[in-house]
Amino acid sequence: MSLKQFKVPLVLLVIGIILTIVGAMFKIQHKPYGSLLLTAGTFIEFCAIFLGIIKLIKVARQ
Repeated sequence: MSLKQFKVPLVLLVIGIILTIVGAMFKIQHKPYGSLLLTAGTFIEFCAIFLGIIKLIKVARQ
């Protein structure tokens, strides 16, 4: 099991974390689109974790 297999989920997770942090900063500063960024970041993090779990299950079956 190499890290190359988990490249896409890891990249998505990092992007989601960045969006969540930026969205939280926008909410603190009362700037527009803070809620949208928080929602998008959380959704992307969820997708990344879901993809990672699927890849782990596929690797474990082999």
